Amino acid sequence: MSTPRHESDTSTASTGRKGATQEVEKVLTQSQSLSQGEPNAPLVLSEANAVEHTAYVFSTRRKWWILIVVGLCQTSMNFNAAVYSNAIGRLNAEYNLGSNHFTNARAGMAWFLILYGFGCELWAPWSEEFGRKPIMQLSLLTVNAWQILAGCSSAWWQVLLARLLGGLCSAGGSVTLGMVADMFDPEDQQFPVLWVSLASCLGSSMSIEKRAVNSEQVANKYSVIGGICGGPIEQFLAWRWNFWIQLILGAVVQAIHFFFVPETRATIMLNREAKRQRANGRNVVGPTEGQKIHTREILAIMGRPYKMLVCEPIVGFLSLLSGFSDALIFSFLESYGYVFKDSAWGFTPSQLGLALMALFVGYWAAGFAYFPVIRRHNQQRKAGKDLTPESRLWFLQYMVILLPIGLFGSAFVVTGPPIPWIAPLLFAILIGTANLAVYFATIDYMVAAYGGKCSASATGGNGFARDVLAGICSFYTGPMYHKLGVENSTWLLFSVSMAVCIPVFVIYRKGPQIRARSKYAKEIEKERVENEGIKRAMSDRLQTMQETEPRTPEAQV
Repeated sequence: MSTPRHESDTSTASTGRKGATQEVEKVLTQSQSLSQGEPNAPLVLSEANAVEHTAYVFSTRRKWWILIVVGLCQTSMNFNAAVYSNAIGRLNAEYNLGSNHFTNARAGMAWFLILYGFGCELWAPWSEEFGRKPIMQLSLLTVNAWQILAGCSSAWWQVLLARLLGGLCSAGGSVTLGMVADMFDPEDQQFPVLWVSLASCLGSSMSIEKRAVNSEQVANKYSVIGGICGGPIEQFLAWRWNFWIQLILGAVVQAIHFFFVPETRATIMLNREAKRQRANGRNVVGPTEGQKIHTREILAIMGRPYKMLVCEPIVGFLSLLSGFSDALIFSFLESYGYVFKDSAWGFTPSQLGLALMALFVGYWAAGFAYFPVIRRHNQQRKAGKDLTPESRLWFLQYMVILLPIGLFGSAFVVTGPPIPWIAPLLFAILIGTANLAVYFATIDYMVAAYGGKCSASATGGNGFARDVLAGICSFYTGPMYHKLGVENSTWLLFSVSMAVCIPVFVIYRKGPQIRARSKYAKEIEKERVENEGIKRAMSDRLQTMQETEPRTPEAQV
């Protein structure tokens, strides 16, 4: 057994293994003890004694098909957050909204993102109670319904209301990450989390559109697909088609999700299995059958992400890094309109959208760069090495510096011709690479460091920070570029990026000490031990089932 990197990990690992062994016995005998106390008591199905009826046993191919479809759902929601930007200019002209960012059509984009951050936390606990599939379907259905209100609107307040409710009804990554936890062991979640992060970043790039008021250029939070489509939509179609296309995409994605994605929440699947077995005469119950919803508990779950953002230094600083990384990309690409459209290059709206391919390349580059890192972690675990959560920040130390490097280089080339137009895009690739790395690594680290319920709240705080800061960013970026100019604004963003990168290096080295002082430390360790016991019990049951399964004549030969 190799020595852990941090001294404190040795005792922690030893205590965890001892506690896990005791917890295995507890989990395996829990239902039996219940029966001994009450002879007629039903067997309570759980992941330990009925793992074969949960999403853990889905084939690898089926799990990844589910993740691909869920990624489409997330991209669709982020497309809604983004493609709206190409209707801002025409909405301002249609309803005479003026140039004030807080009151004109741009507010519809900003408040969508801000309420999107709250919406993710709103939907998450209900997906635990009622299941992932019905909650995702309800979210998609309501979001699509608000597109109809916007498309048929006859006044600006109707469009704004549709945007506000659309953001609040978007479930986003909270349900997606929950589905990853439903199907994969914590030690096997890195590749799925990487995919979810990539899908989210592809849905949170930027688009650039031309506003009719004062010919101002605006960059908005955008999916790469939306960035490519947004220009032609703005250039060749009426503004109402902006919402009809959102509706069409949302309806198609909802249909695909309905027909091809099953329920993955373990408690819901076991409740259904218990009902089926009772119909066949067995005395069993599901893990949450008959339980009532406790409003206080739901509110506590919904409030925990915000509490951890304030009270947990690791969550707070890494979420700020992730949020500022997203907001910095937003602010940086605000300059695209000035650099590419107002300069001698004279890009059209469609060409501005295609310029977002630089981010597309950066995101995929970061994703592939993490492949050998994750594979190495998996090999080390199989070899019996104890990896600390901080090991998941090791590679981020090298990736995060691409953010200030990209902004530093951009400050010299955003001034326009005679510099080649490709130069700003090359530095945008570095910024996109850093953004994906920051989002994935911070989520990956929080999952490993906090585990279970606390990790859900920690990652929820991360997503909240990204959405809200990006929404707030839309209010100040335009005035900033007007007053400071493109070059000086980029230097300011470079300075901010240097500051928010520092916590990565501090937490990598001091993470165990910081986590030890957490108010959630005991709860986290207790849950970690319980999860380890359940995992071992599940593994033992699957192994026993394979050993007792009748072998076919071909297998015997």
